[in-house]
Amino acid sequence: MKTVAGPTDRIVVVGAGLSGLAAALHLTGAGRQVTVFERADHPGGRVGHYTGQDYRIDSGATVLTLPELVDEALAAVGHTRASAPVPLEVLSLTPSYHARFADGSEIRVFADEEAMAREVARTCGAPEAERYRRLRAWLADIYRAEFAEFMDDNFDSPLDMVRTRAKRAALLDLVRLGGFGRLGAKIDRLLTDRRLSRLFTFQALYAGMAPADALAVYAAIPHMDTSLGVYFPRGGMSAVAATMASALTDAGGTLVCDSEVDRIEYTGKRATAVVLTDGSSVPCDAVVLTADLGSIERFGGRRRRGLRASPSAVVAHGTVPVEVAAAWPVQAHHTIDFGAAWEQTFREIATRRGKGRLMSDPSLLLTRPALTDPDLLITRPDGRHEPFSVLAPCPNLDSAPLDWDRTARPYLAELLAELERRGYRGIAEHFTVDHLDTPATWRDKGMLAGTPFAAAHLFRQTGPFRTRNMPGFADNVVLAGCGTVPGIGVPTVLLSGKLAAHRIVGAGGGVSGDTARTRASASASNH
Repeated sequence: MKTVAGPTDRIVVVGAGLSGLAAALHLTGAGRQVTVFERADHPGGRVGHYTGQDYRIDSGATVLTLPELVDEALAAVGHTRASAPVPLEVLSLTPSYHARFADGSEIRVFADEEAMAREVARTCGAPEAERYRRLRAWLADIYRAEFAEFMDDNFDSPLDMVRTRAKRAALLDLVRLGGFGRLGAKIDRLLTDRRLSRLFTFQALYAGMAPADALAVYAAIPHMDTSLGVYFPRGGMSAVAATMASALTDAGGTLVCDSEVDRIEYTGKRATAVVLTDGSSVPCDAVVLTADLGSIERFGGRRRRGLRASPSAVVAHGTVPVEVAAAWPVQAHHTIDFGAAWEQTFREIATRRGKGRLMSDPSLLLTRPALTDPDLLITRPDGRHEPFSVLAPCPNLDSAPLDWDRTARPYLAELLAELERRGYRGIAEHFTVDHLDTPATWRDKGMLAGTPFAAAHLFRQTGPFRTRNMPGFADNVVLAGCGTVPGIGVPTVLLSGKLAAHRIVGAGGGVSGDTARTRASASASNH
């Protein structure tokens, strides 16, 4: 494995998202002097928050899986969730999701195998419950073959996929399991109820792909999402970043918020300092760069030619009166409200350049975190309110270069009217929207093609073919985040931070990988 040559005593990390914080914790634990610069006024990046007049709401990811990866980063500096200066309490969501379909039927998703088998038998019939068990075992097998050898490791070339006996065995397992076929087709062969198929394939959107196009190796995502459990940190998802940041500064690392890095200074191909937007210069021996691939040229890099971006999303954040939401047809932390269309929806939002369009029959994610954490409820003179978000997948700006300044509010009104028709009475009138994020929001933050989901996981943008974390434009700049390996998602960006640290201190330089690897093995053995 390639590592940064020369001195690596002083490290600057650009960005205090989860990947940057994970890298900083692992590097601090390995004895490096680490300074993290974050342009926002709080850590978190895509797992940050918006602050309203009397409440806070998560501004990004709402799903936490594999919290053991947070434990691993904290352990690098001798902390646990409980011992960090800002402790972290993680709550298990049961059910993980509540799905509602256009025909009025509902299916809840449980991480526990027996509970989920009962739910499938109740909603889809006993034979489908047996098919679900076989599907669950296959998902676990894919995850077991993939996690330790491919997701949780660095690659310098595709040949590294066969460089050890363990990797060769894992690759053969993936081939035997059909991992290089198509995810949607494989799951459709295992299940007969198309509603159930949706619950194990919608996660392909996390990888920026339609299920019909996504590689079956991405079955690792629905395994994490449906078998290993979905969690919610008390106080909101941004609490994860707050805990990690507190552990970092307690261990001697430095975090500077409200401070944006403007550029990196080089001597030849070696970064020697970062320059902030206020003009000050901070010398360094190496840099961990977590900027989106859409901004990489600003830091001396070059975006890979032909890079294809994932679909984007419109996300409305705000509050709704508790008495209004209490009358809605579903009472769940996460509700996926599916439209009747499925394949058509993906064709609309995931099509190639210039041909995308908004969903004609939307499938939406509704998030009500106060149902899990009542401390998030808001008391106002007119009664109690709860934070609420609705997410609608949409095409990125390459696929559909829409004028979002004109489109955003009318489109939101259409979505809320559709939810009214589906039984969410009062949502159009009483949902107070304080933040409305669109592809234009993400573009203005420097994200590739206006998407927060980075580059799509096409085969040519996956694993050793993805943008490498040790780029060729510099000898001592390492990338982390969802644009590089291993890819999109909270667990994967946490891994990316650790892998970036490996590039600086070496895999044996005090950077641990045991916790997640143990979980991967334990999960597989349970099936």
